[in-house]
Amino acid sequence: MCVTAVESRPAGVLGTSSSPSHRPFGARVKAFVALTKPRIIELLLITTVPVMFLAQQGVPDLKLVLLTCLGGFLSAGGANALNMYIDRDIDALMERTSQRPLVTGMVSPRECLAFGITLAVVSTLLFGLTVNWLSAWLSLGALLFYVVVYTMILKRRTSQNIVWGGIAGCLPVLIGWSSVTNSMSWAPVILFLVMFFWTPPHYWPLSMKVKEDYARVGVPMLPVVASNKVVARQIVIYSWVMVAVSLLLTPLGYTGWFYTLVALGAGGFWLWEAHG
Repeated sequence: MCVTAVESRPAGVLGTSSSPSHRPFGARVKAFVALTKPRIIELLLITTVPVMFLAQQGVPDLKLVLLTCLGGFLSAGGANALNMYIDRDIDALMERTSQRPLVTGMVSPRECLAFGITLAVVSTLLFGLTVNWLSAWLSLGALLFYVVVYTMILKRRTSQNIVWGGIAGCLPVLIGWSSVTNSMSWAPVILFLVMFFWTPPHYWPLSMKVKEDYARVGVPMLPVVASNKVVARQIVIYSWVMVAVSLLLTPLGYTGWFYTLVALGAGGFWLWEAHG
């Protein structure tokens, strides 16, 4: 589905007359931090660290954990900054994004672009030189997938944007595993799939609350272009697949009975919520 043209915003609403460089230093620092979307990065790191423990079959080296988290923070921050640079036209028209640094003029588009590229380069080199190059390429791949495939190609064209775009958010699972083992196996792939099938039923209910925003700018999120009944059915389907995939770790020998009980309990609650 193709996106409709975004209406222009009245002059003077996007940004302000004063130069970003003339703003208070503290406010500028806060604005650059906001470009990285720290709350989203927290979720990505939460999925990275536990996988490192699973890969190590114990407690991984603290220095390795810190370097992996730092590299992940910089990579995700760079991707988010570049996402804001690309989406600055529609961010200015959506209520929930109207206070982002590019919209308010706290950061200029050129600064945002340079900031995002710098974080991308630094994170890749950090991973490659201090962790391993497999993790570096996975990190760079996640960044490029989010910026190019999701933000530039899918987001404004298809109602399945978050499904395939969510791949970028699943890759930290693989990065956490590769940072410890410098290899791949079925365990991180299964966890990747759990995250993949978790993303749509997690995000679609959230997007339903702001679907007027998405409709206003022509972003065809599923709740915008489909009925609530269709969205609910999709949420249930993805939820069942997610729970089923999460149980594969035990028969493959990666986890024991405790994980199975927790997965069944959490999965059962999730399905109850999905059907509700």
